[in-house]
Amino acid sequence: MSNHSPAAGRSLLYLVVAGAAWGTAGAAASLLFLASDLGPLALSFWRCAGGLAVLLAVLAVRGSRSRPGPSRVRPSMGSLIVTGLLFTVFQAAYFAAVRDTGLAVGTVVTLGAGPVIIALGARSWMGERLGLGGAVAVVGALAGLAVLVLGSGGGEVRPLGVGWALLSAAGYAGMTLRARWLGQRVAGGDPLVTTAWSVAVGTVCLLPLAAVEGLLPHTADLGRVLWLLVYVATVPTALAYALYFTGAAAVRAATVSVIMLIEPVSAAVIAVLVLGERLTGAVVLGTVLLLTAVGALIAAESRQPVSAAPTPGRRTPQSAAR
Repeated sequence: MSNHSPAAGRSLLYLVVAGAAWGTAGAAASLLFLASDLGPLALSFWRCAGGLAVLLAVLAVRGSRSRPGPSRVRPSMGSLIVTGLLFTVFQAAYFAAVRDTGLAVGTVVTLGAGPVIIALGARSWMGERLGLGGAVAVVGALAGLAVLVLGSGGGEVRPLGVGWALLSAAGYAGMTLRARWLGQRVAGGDPLVTTAWSVAVGTVCLLPLAAVEGLLPHTADLGRVLWLLVYVATVPTALAYALYFTGAAAVRAATVSVIMLIEPVSAAVIAVLVLGERLTGAVVLGTVLLLTAVGALIAAESRQPVSAAPTPGRRTPQSAAR
């Protein structure tokens, strides 16, 4: 009999799909910006508002058809709001970083600092150790990220933008660590509910900022803009974040952060295949480095024994000691 956890394997798959879906958001945003005058804050608002509508519809349909399942600890409203605030900081600060220091530097600092903060937080807060192999994989992933995003040499570092990117990374790290911590205690609740609360808080917080920027798009191709908004709300938001919160509860926090670096790989592939951008050596090298590091961590995580993976109604040794 295998001593590996099938639940961990499913969680890893969920995270890979979520990361790939996140990567498609950039291409959709690029097409939206070309087709209308919608700004990044307004797009973020509609992404959250549309995602909330999709999730509420799914929850309503599921609620009328589902049967009572095994009991689980439900997070409090305060806990859900905290997760939503971390989600909002992650999203809003990232767009501020892109505005003040550019897409390349903002992406590298945000996604690069995230795994470092998460690894340190997981080590001190939950006693999770990556080990030498895991540390090498993280370094390799960060190197691949830097080559992939900065390979064009177009990045310009501005201190204010870097500060926003670090704040975004802190919000992302807090969201990931919190999901893992609650998952260890089987207190993460329903991932769909957690995602709905997150985007609801994001919708409320982003509304005044988006209103100042301009909520409604002006376009000659309204149908295309609406379909793109529906896509952004459904796939890289409602679906991706539900999968993310499901996977992050069962996989080591630092591993989650590295797997999610699939996002820029997905974005780069779409940019080349769909948007017609040129395939460069930096894109190829960065992609190979990133995917090699992600694959190594996935292989290591899938070899974890069943006892290392949290399951419903059961605590890990680390969580039981707290």
